[in-house]
Parts: sequence; C-alpha cells; structure tokens
Amino acid sequence: MKGFKEFLMRGNVVSLAVAVIVGTAFTAVVTAFSKLIMSIIGLVFGEPNFDGLNIGPVNIGVFITAVINFLLIAAVVYFLIVKPMAMLEARKPKPADEPVPPTTEELLTQIRDLLAKDG
Repeated sequence: MKGFKEFLMRGNVVSLAVAVIVGTAFTAVVTAFSKLIMSIIGLVFGEPNFDGLNIGPVNIGVFITAVINFLLIAAVVYFLIVKPMAMLEARKPKPADEPVPPTTEELLTQIRDLLAKDG
C-alpha cells in the first residue's frame, strides 16, 4: 500500500491527471469555437456541414469537414497555447552559463605548481 501511495503522490502522476482534466475542459472550448466558425462558413457557403458534398459518386464532403475542423483546432491550439507559451519562454531570463569545470590536466598542473611552490 505504501508503494502505491508513493506512486500516486509523485509529481508526474498528479501533473498528468491535471493535464487530462484541463485537456477535457479545453476540448469543449475548442469544439464550441469550431462550431462557431463552421456556422460562419455555413453563412458564406449556405451550409455549415459539407458531409453531403459529392463529386460524382464519391462523397468528399466528410473529408472536407474533417479537414476544416482539424485546421480550426490546430489554429486554436497554436494561437492560444503554443504561441503564448513561446512568448513566455522568450521573456524568461536566460540562465548564466555554468562555469566549465577544469580538466584533469589543468588540475594536475595546479597541483604540480603548488607542490613546486611549497618545495
């Protein structure tokens, strides 16, 4: 039981749970936005759903609707998540370069010089 509790309390499990919950809520927002845009497309083209569009015997409307929904979702994710996060990362101060530790040869040279100085 102790191991299971430790597993659950690790940061990555809790973070994953939060991500799933936020992702689910965000899905509802993106779906609503997609429906809004499809309604606007419907005003322009006469119908917000292209599922009935056929070219001869081939129904390409389902594919067109799926591509439009994908592009809308990708745009929302990019402009509401990716781009703002990139801007925040760019504002974050860069860490100072860590000093490079001396090589073994440099350390041996320092020891030799100290021994020569003392002797």
